[in-house]
Amino acid sequence: MEGNNSISQPFEMLIRIREFTRSIIKGVCTEQSSFAVLIDRFKNYCTDSSGYCYCSSDTAKGKEVITLQRECHVHRLDVLLRVLLIVQQLLQENKHGSKRDIFYMHPSVFREQSVVDRAINDICILLQCSRHNLNVVSVGKGLVMGWLRFSEAGRKFDCINSPNSAHPVPVNVEEVKDIMSVAKYILIVEKESGHTFLRQTVIVIVLNLNVNVMDYLIVLNAVFQRLANDQFCKKNQCIVITGRGYPDVPTRRFLQLIIEKLCLPTYCLVDCDPYGFDILTTYRFGSMQMAYDAKFLRITKIQWIGVFLSDVDKFSLPKHCLLPLTKEDKSRTEALLRRCYLEREVPEWRLELELLLQRGVKFEIEALSAHSFSFLSDVYVPSKIQGSNPTGGEIYAYVS
Repeated sequence: MEGNNSISQPFEMLIRIREFTRSIIKGVCTEQSSFAVLIDRFKNYCTDSSGYCYCSSDTAKGKEVITLQRECHVHRLDVLLRVLLIVQQLLQENKHGSKRDIFYMHPSVFREQSVVDRAINDICILLQCSRHNLNVVSVGKGLVMGWLRFSEAGRKFDCINSPNSAHPVPVNVEEVKDIMSVAKYILIVEKESGHTFLRQTVIVIVLNLNVNVMDYLIVLNAVFQRLANDQFCKKNQCIVITGRGYPDVPTRRFLQLIIEKLCLPTYCLVDCDPYGFDILTTYRFGSMQMAYDAKFLRITKIQWIGVFLSDVDKFSLPKHCLLPLTKEDKSRTEALLRRCYLEREVPEWRLELELLLQRGVKFEIEALSAHSFSFLSDVYVPSKIQGSNPTGGEIYAYVS
């Protein structure tokens, strides 16, 4: 499939839309009984855990056939053409819209957001482009801080002047220019904030005590916020980025851009549980939903630095920090273990996942606060990146 670099101007996209629409009209008018739209299908993994498969998200794994003989296919084609018309309008007017914006253009036809999402993915595959080429953007949720300066559409972002203040990751990544940094590395962290229930509980307690909430938010142990509060970027001359859970497209595109421009080592810190691991693999291999665009979204040189089950002993964490895996956790872990790319490309990551299942326990990054609130910033992350812990034993960073 052609990449997102293959389309440089909106008019090129409009030409593709016009040619595709003409082919649809011609097919419906002249070949109604035999008319079909063929949509390539992409996968970035299979379930052959032996690692001997030849999966690649860069090539199609088959085709889906959309005809006029089935009512559900007719509706799907109707949705696709309606979305395509909206995209054409966005391109002609040089405007951007979100998937949610598109949904509300015809909510009674689309019925639910996932219908629009699928149509956008189908259009990208049919027109051999990326989502941003359609002027369809995600509602950005990523955050960045540290030794970084860049501009987006003429607007300057100077994180260096205040390296411990969070800035939103730009949504229109193709308009990011003038990237400059003196950082030594990039650190990706899974979470911006701590456990929702814990946050709500502490805020209720603080309100009942009639004191300033902001004075007490430090106890919530939010990972990104913890690093910011401890002035981690300023002390360690780095860039920290979070997708606040599963990373959106702008966060992954922005990451890939600055890694390419700055040539910096990139580390990733996630919870020691199946959800943290799945987030890690989303950064490294891309998501199944957007497998057709994976090569423009994956971070191939990412290094996983934790947290690992072995950290409990290495850093003498209390055993009560370990939580039992739920039934859902176990099912999710077993499903992750079946992904072919683990055995083929990162077998050492797979071993960590197997250990998680064998021991039946998990733990979160915030558990490191059992030592002190600043243990994560002052001891854990620096020791992981430097390659040794305070007691002299080796700490491994898993390189993909």
